[in-house]
Parts: sequence; structure tokens; C-alpha cells
Amino acid sequence: MVRLTRLNHVPLVLNADLIEHIEVTPDTVIAMTTGQKFMVLEPAEEVIRKVVDYRRSIMNGGEPEIVHEEQAAQEDA
Repeated sequence: MVRLTRLNHVPLVLNADLIEHIEVTPDTVIAMTTGQKFMVLEPAEEVIRKVVDYRRSIMNGGEPEIVHEEQAAQEDA
């Protein structure tokens, strides 16, 4: 799962395994295998980096980054 931000600044968490392709039009548009499309604030390069980081964390046997972000938020509270 990757954490992104919609154009209206609402947080969005996407299943990285369901991303079909990413368009830059000039906004970043993420097309999912389900047919849904999401426009996000992050540039395509950042979305790609987040997906790679997420998959790398899984391959290394660690927990996905999103879990660490949520834990950090709880610890700060």
C-alpha cells in the first residue's frame, strides 16, 4: 500500500499491486486494474519511488512502510 494525496488534499492509500499505469497530463493520473483512476498531487517519479520502496520492504521481509508511518503517528500522539 502506498500513501498519496488527492488533488483536494485528501489522503489516499492505494494498493500498489493494482496500479496498471501512471499518466502525467500534467497532473499525475493513476489508472488501476479495476478501471478506477485517481489524480494525485505527487509527481509520477515520487509515486514510482513509493511503490518501489513498498515492494522492497516486502522483499526484505520487513513490514510495509505504511505500517511504520501509522505507528509513528500513534507514538507522536
